[in-house]
Amino acid sequence: MRRFDFFTLKLFISVADEGRLTAAAEREHLALAAVSKRMSDLESLVGTTLLYRKPRGVELTPAGHAFLHHARRILDNVERLQAELSEYGEGVRGHVRIHSNTSAIIAFLPQDLSAFSRHYPEIKIDLQERVSSEIIAAVRDGLTDIGIFAGHVAAPDLQIIPYRRDRLVLVTPDEHPLAERSSIAFNEALAFDFIGLQQDASLQALLLEQANLAGKALRMRIQVRSFDAICRMIHHGMGVGVLPEQTIYRELGDLQLKSIPLNDGWAQRELVIGVRRYATLPVTARHMVDLLTEEVHSAL
Repeated sequence: MRRFDFFTLKLFISVADEGRLTAAAEREHLALAAVSKRMSDLESLVGTTLLYRKPRGVELTPAGHAFLHHARRILDNVERLQAELSEYGEGVRGHVRIHSNTSAIIAFLPQDLSAFSRHYPEIKIDLQERVSSEIIAAVRDGLTDIGIFAGHVAAPDLQIIPYRRDRLVLVTPDEHPLAERSSIAFNEALAFDFIGLQQDASLQALLLEQANLAGKALRMRIQVRSFDAICRMIHHGMGVGVLPEQTIYRELGDLQLKSIPLNDGWAQRELVIGVRRYATLPVTARHMVDLLTEEVHSAL
């Protein structure tokens, strides 16, 4: 039993989570044959069958369920050990990795990360902009310490902590028929062409979902990769768009745009912080989470 290695334990957990060797291989970036051999070698090592092989995947045997329970505890204890040892360095140094969606990067993180750097000048911040689905996968797979993403996107494997709220608004050109409205329901705007983000963005998925629920089509005329580009397309009369209110660039003062609050309940959006487990984060990442949530509380 002393011959277990942590990678095999992690791989077994992935197989149990995914229910298919193929999916586990993709999750861990391994060849299917390598995953299959690892699982067979593991069963030989423990002297019992851990997985039922079926045509559509695998299921845990009773022994497999027991092994999974202990494998999770072992890896959790290793992560806790690593987190505690990180506190014994000389001062608080190192780096913290963050993946965030565009909304948080534009509206909230500049001031929050500036405050963090004043408190901890020795800590390097590695910030990458990603869409919500990519962020959740990166946190789950250990590629980043902290994820900040839209709260409506499911992240069942992560510990979720509230971060900020933003409000979605309809953006139109100054001379648009809807421009004088003080508020509007999203389905009223569906008669017009939209400028939006790429399909993998969580905001775009939310708008498509709400259009489907309203029984109408979302008429996408142009899809771009930034809020800046959406604003410029709208300025030139190419359509309307939905954006988080605080992400409409203040420096785009030359653009003739109107923003109209959406009065739909889902337009009040929550941004959340996602981590694998707060208790097992490196000390630098825990300091970051603490400051981000402290900023939230001070803003209330």
